[in-house]
Amino acid sequence: MKVLYEDKFIIIVEKPANVLSEPGPGGEDIVTLASNHVCKPCFLVHRLDRNTGGAMVLSKMQKATGKLSEEIQKREFEKEYIAVIKGVPEEPEGVFEDLLFKDSQKNKTFVVKRERKGVKFASLEYKVLGTAEHPEHGKISLVLVKLHTGRTHQVRVQFASRKMPLLGDGKYGSRDNRCETALWSRRLAFKHPITGESVEALSFPPEEYPWNLFDIKSLI
Repeated sequence: MKVLYEDKFIIIVEKPANVLSEPGPGGEDIVTLASNHVCKPCFLVHRLDRNTGGAMVLSKMQKATGKLSEEIQKREFEKEYIAVIKGVPEEPEGVFEDLLFKDSQKNKTFVVKRERKGVKFASLEYKVLGTAEHPEHGKISLVLVKLHTGRTHQVRVQFASRKMPLLGDGKYGSRDNRCETALWSRRLAFKHPITGESVEALSFPPEEYPWNLFDIKSLI
């Protein structure tokens, strides 16, 4: 397990894709892996989708968990992702704002037009880092995404609703089955829950499809 930052209060690890965020049916999870190999106990602070890899912070004490959760609720916890999407956005950078409804039975989120029970506002900003020509999908783009809100499957559904699904994301319309959903937690930045100092961690995806279609480290 790759450790990006660690002290006696928190630890930031690189979660592999296809690993759960917390214990549950369906396979191994990052909390158990971290507790068994780097720290014990470890407490969940935030979640990443199973298919999403990258930087993820865990706490080593409940006091730190509570303070980090408060930062997330106040939107003082910065989360940046990179994604590979089908197509190219109309603008090289911009903001997506939508109303999202999560269907818990289907474990799927939908963009809706009107406020109603269970509907939540979602906002993100993006920047196109590079484009490439894909032999099967035509133009594809590497985008940097900064979340303003943290909704279930937010990045995936907001791009897919604009006919730009993430490569490998069959749930939201991608026809590419060569990879897991091309979404990676690239950067976390927040105030340390105990010391108050600024903490930042960076993570880069593995050199494999579709990430290897771009020279990521030179583009970010």
